[in-house]
Amino acid sequence: MKYNEIKPNGFLTNFIDSFWEYETYSIGFEHTIIPDGYFDLIAQFENNTLKLVKITGVWTNPINVKIPKSSKIFAIRFKLLATEYLFQQEIKSILNTTKSLSQTFWNINSYQTKDFEKFVSEISNRLENSIKHLKEIDNRKLKLFELVYGKQNLTVEELSENAFWSSRQINRYFNQQFGFSLKSFSNIVRCNSSYKDISKGNLFPSENYFDQAHFIKEIKKHTGATPSELFRNENVRFLQLATKA
Repeated sequence: MKYNEIKPNGFLTNFIDSFWEYETYSIGFEHTIIPDGYFDLIAQFENNTLKLVKITGVWTNPINVKIPKSSKIFAIRFKLLATEYLFQQEIKSILNTTKSLSQTFWNINSYQTKDFEKFVSEISNRLENSIKHLKEIDNRKLKLFELVYGKQNLTVEELSENAFWSSRQINRYFNQQFGFSLKSFSNIVRCNSSYKDISKGNLFPSENYFDQAHFIKEIKKHTGATPSELFRNENVRFLQLATKA
């Protein structure tokens, strides 16, 4: 398998974590996708032919996926704010599942498997132009997601104070837009921030956890595996751990 990613620039970083491509060769793979606090738009090619375009919900539980041999994926890993301002819809209705899109969505059917950099450039331009035509973006939401994705590990109360947005209003927004609470989201992002250390064999908690028992409990709750099982990552089971090593 081959994995590659490109990070966005400028204001687009408020909405996109990365563009990524994934390729299998003579064998297929079965992976467990673990919660990371993002959602993805995925275009999957098989034998150089576009087979499907889909959008995922946010994963709050681990999910098993099978990727056939001779496959290539172009994808965009979105931050949650993109649901409202780029897609202009909620995604709680596809929590822990996926939704098929037309292959013509964003002209994805015009790309070939060799066109990843072109895909990144043109989609970036498309989204930057769409952002320019948006109504004013709520600065409270920009600040909130900046703090959470910035791995500041703040409590809901602290996030509320820093974003100048009441915790009650925040949780109403989260439940209506995404289908889970701010606290659940923060816990998932905190776990995701640990995956890189785990992939390198650091199986002890960072300052974000009370102690080793709390660390193991939270990791297993969100991934279905202990930190040591994630580190072993037998047969490249956990795709995110393989790409962070």
